[in-house]
Amino acid sequence: MGDGPPQVRPLTVVVTGGGGFLGAAIVRALVDRGDVVRTFGRGSYPELAAAGADVVRGDIRDAEAVRSVVAGAGAVIHTAAKVELTGDPVEFRAVNVDGTRHVIDACRRGAVGKLVYTSTPSVAHHGGDVSGIDETAGYAESFASPYPQTKAEAEQDVLAAADGDLGTVALRPHLIWGPGDRHLVPEIVRRARQGRAFLIGDGTNRIDTTFIDNAVHAHLAALDRVGPGTAVSGRAYFIAQGEPMPIRDVLSALLGAAGLPPIRRSVPHGVAKLGAAVTEGAFRFLPGVPPITRFLVEQLATEHWYDLSAAARDLEYRPVVRFADGVERLRAWYSDVDDGG
Repeated sequence: MGDGPPQVRPLTVVVTGGGGFLGAAIVRALVDRGDVVRTFGRGSYPELAAAGADVVRGDIRDAEAVRSVVAGAGAVIHTAAKVELTGDPVEFRAVNVDGTRHVIDACRRGAVGKLVYTSTPSVAHHGGDVSGIDETAGYAESFASPYPQTKAEAEQDVLAAADGDLGTVALRPHLIWGPGDRHLVPEIVRRARQGRAFLIGDGTNRIDTTFIDNAVHAHLAALDRVGPGTAVSGRAYFIAQGEPMPIRDVLSALLGAAGLPPIRRSVPHGVAKLGAAVTEGAFRFLPGVPPITRFLVEQLATEHWYDLSAAARDLEYRPVVRFADGVERLRAWYSDVDDGG
């Protein structure tokens, strides 16, 4: 089942959200292997242009702009999304749901045969422990944040769009990190430096993560295997390291790479959950982003790791960088940054 259709080089690939951490890494990998790449995002991204990509500026909420950039392409990798712990549900829907529908429509109008969508495992997080589930677990019935809720709706749209003209696949990479990360590790480091980092409970709940190279590998593997009528079309896949470990060990390793000590503080789950609810309520009337949310508490307090058998079987996905090796690469990157490199 892992054998995909023959590939024609060069393939013209549009990467939405190409200026993001994952998107930019995918763009560089596609260029390196000889594909023709167009990026689509709200910035100019001169570094991507220098790498050899055609950088197109636009907004995923603009249906006409999306149709224009997709025209003439052979494939789309759709990574663009609004990724925040909380916020206005209308804004999440406009980007994550409506924007994805614009991409699907553009693929239809442009006779594009391949669509790879970057989803999230949070679409299947029911609020409690998620330990080794596979893709048959289904979607959560309720969500602690507009982010997973809108991503779940968009994923279902993508998978339902698969037919004899368009092959679609959704990937669910979990907690992407690595050198150049602008969200996950920097947020952990920022909170630690401000003295606001804490565990919920004893930190023994196991989680899995995804080093950036592994997330890129999964997207290229899916791109090469998806197409109209292929066995992977219309399916979703969990992507991660395949190395679930206690969250306290994960956070200690990532903080250690940045030269910081492990987290020592802990808060009982019930206290954190109540505090998050109160804080979110207060921030409805205050500017800025609440320092703690129900979604964050859910992620810190529960187990979330997944059965990767389907991705291994169908996409021939194998992590190309192990967790410990990724930590060393992150440590070297932080050392270079601190040295002014």
